[in-house]
Amino acid sequence: MVSILILSMLISTSGATQELRTVWSGVYTAAQAARGAALYERTCAECHGPELEGGETAPPLAGPDFRWTWNGLSVGDLFERLRISMPEGRPQSLSRREKADILAYMFEQNTFPIGNTELHDRTEPLRTIRIDAVEP
Repeated sequence: MVSILILSMLISTSGATQELRTVWSGVYTAAQAARGAALYERTCAECHGPELEGGETAPPLAGPDFRWTWNGLSVGDLFERLRISMPEGRPQSLSRREKADILAYMFEQNTFPIGNTELHDRTEPLRTIRIDAVEP
């Protein structure tokens, strides 16, 4: 009984000491964003525009409208949207890695800082990173 209580206390306090990560923490690399730029041009620019400005039926992927639309949500939420629905009509045409690279390019174009570790290509780890529209 005592060991269960101690284990429970350790689990509850371990999460409290973790540093909160946001897109302002540097969550992708320059190399990853460069790969994503080429993929974006080939598979996304036709609908979302060459400058990620959006189109007639496609929302912008950079700028204040994009940042405020996703403000407070997780990178995992955004990644899942990309993973299951983009490119429109053929979401299986890109791998998870390629979609993570495109997401890194989107972050670069939104002036989120570059880091030392590539953006993950799995949803769960990305749920631990929050999108903040403005730098804290």
